[in-house]
Amino acid sequence: MSILREAERHVLKARNLNPLFNALISSRTPEGIIGEATEAETRHTKGHAKSQIDGKTIVIKDNICTTDLPTTCGSAMLKGYVSPIEATVVKSLRENGAIVLGKANMDEFGMGSHSIYSHFGPVKRPPTNYLDDAPRSAGGSSGGSAAAVAADMCFASLGTDTGGSVRAPAAYTGTVGFKPSYGRLSRFGVIPYANSLDTVGILAKSVDDVASVFRAIDHPDSKDPTNLTKKSRSRIQALAEAYQVKRRKRRLRIGVPVEYNLAELHLPLRSAWKSTISHLIAQGHTVHAVSLPTTQHALQAYYILAPAEASSNLAKYDGVRYGHRADKDWSDDGVLYANTRGEGFGAEVKRRILLGNYSLSASAMDNYFLKAQSLRRLVIQDFNRAFAFTNPLTSGNEAEEEVTRPEQETVDVFLTPTTLSPAPELEHVINNTSPIDSYVNDVLTVPASLAGIPAISVPVKMLDDVVGMQIIGQFGDEDGVLEVAKMVEGQVFC
Repeated sequence: MSILREAERHVLKARNLNPLFNALISSRTPEGIIGEATEAETRHTKGHAKSQIDGKTIVIKDNICTTDLPTTCGSAMLKGYVSPIEATVVKSLRENGAIVLGKANMDEFGMGSHSIYSHFGPVKRPPTNYLDDAPRSAGGSSGGSAAAVAADMCFASLGTDTGGSVRAPAAYTGTVGFKPSYGRLSRFGVIPYANSLDTVGILAKSVDDVASVFRAIDHPDSKDPTNLTKKSRSRIQALAEAYQVKRRKRRLRIGVPVEYNLAELHLPLRSAWKSTISHLIAQGHTVHAVSLPTTQHALQAYYILAPAEASSNLAKYDGVRYGHRADKDWSDDGVLYANTRGEGFGAEVKRRILLGNYSLSASAMDNYFLKAQSLRRLVIQDFNRAFAFTNPLTSGNEAEEEVTRPEQETVDVFLTPTTLSPAPELEHVINNTSPIDSYVNDVLTVPASLAGIPAISVPVKMLDDVVGMQIIGQFGDEDGVLEVAKMVEGQVFC
C-alpha cells in the first residue's frame, strides 16, 4: 500500500473508531496529515526517503510535549495546555519524516494500570476476537497509545514506561510494546512522573516496526542530563556487539525466573508461558530456572519510590504560571492554591501525592524511602549476577565478580509473562478493583523498570484471547532483546 493510501486509512480509522475506544485526546487536521503524506510519497518516488519511517503516522502519548497539539497528561490540571517546546523524541520523528497524527489518552500523569484515571474518560481495548462481548481494559498508563495501534489508527505510537506502562497495554491489546534501557531515549519534553524510572517506549504491530521507530529516536541529547552520551553509547555498543558475536557461537540461554511463577498467575498466561518455552526449546535453545530473590520485593520498593518522586514533580502545579486555576484559589482556611490542586488533580494522583509526601517526611524517610533505594540496588545486582553480558555501567569489584561467573550459571535473556491475567473487563476494573489490586498488576513489569534494563512485550495468541510474553535483557542489549522477540512473535498456541 502506498504511503498516501496508508495515511488516508489511518485518518479514516481514527475518525470512525476513536468515539468507540477513546484512544485519542486530540488529533491534527486530516488536511495537514494528508499533505505531509503526499510530500513523503514524492520523496519515496524520487528515491529520497528520509528514513524507514518517512511518511508513517505516529500517535504520541499526551505527556510528551508537542507544539501543534495540546499536552494535557490526561488531567484537568493541564486541559488545553499547549507547550512552547517540543520533546526531542517528537522532533526526531519529524526529522525522519514521520507524521504526528494525534495525542493518545492516558492515566492522569501516567498514574494507573488500566487507563481509567483520565479526565477525558477511560480507554477501551479494541476487540481482539469475535468473543469480545464486553469492553475490556486497554492497560495503562499508555492505554491510548496501545489502543490506537491495535485499532489501526496509526503505524506506531510513543508511550512512557515507568513501571510497565508500555508493556502492560501492549499485552492487553495484542501489540508489541518496547521499553529500552534507561537513558537510551531522550526524556527532554516528557512531563515527568518519576524521573529515575520514566522511559519513553514504543508500541507497534510488529517487532520490526518497533525497531524502525527506535532507530530513528535513539541518539544522544544534551538537553536531557540522564541521556547516555555519545561516548557512553559507543562503549556500550562495542561491548554489546562483542558479546553478540560470542553468543551466536552457542545456543541461546533463556532464563525463567522462579519468583515470577506466582500463584496469582492466571491459567492462560501460565499455558502461554509454557508453550513459548517449548517453542524456544524446539528451536534449539536451552531454558534455565534462575532465582532473582530480591525481585519479590520490587513492587513494594516501586510504590515507595515512584510516588515520592511524583509528589515532588507535581508540586509545581499551582495554577499561577500555567494550567488550571480555580475561581477561588485558596481554601476556606486560607491555604493558597488548595482549591486549584483539589479541582485539577484526580483521585489517583492525589492518592499518590499523599503516599509520596509521607515517605519523604522526616519520620518516614529512613524506614521507607532509603530502604526502597537499597532494595532497588539489590534488584539490579540480582539481574547483573544472572546475565552473561556484564552490565556496561558496573565497575570495580562488582564488574570483576560478574566476569568470573561460570557461563553455565548465567543467561542471555529472561522470558516471563507480561501481566498476571488477560485483559479484564472494563466495568469490573472501574467498579470492583481496589487501588491495591491495580498496583499488584505491575508485579511482573516493575523489576525491569527499577533496574533500568530493556524489556519488550510480544503478543502470543491463545485459543480465545491474546496475551503478552515479556523478554528482558541486560542494560544496553536492546539488539539481543529484539532478536529474541522476533523468535516469539507470531506464535499461536491452542
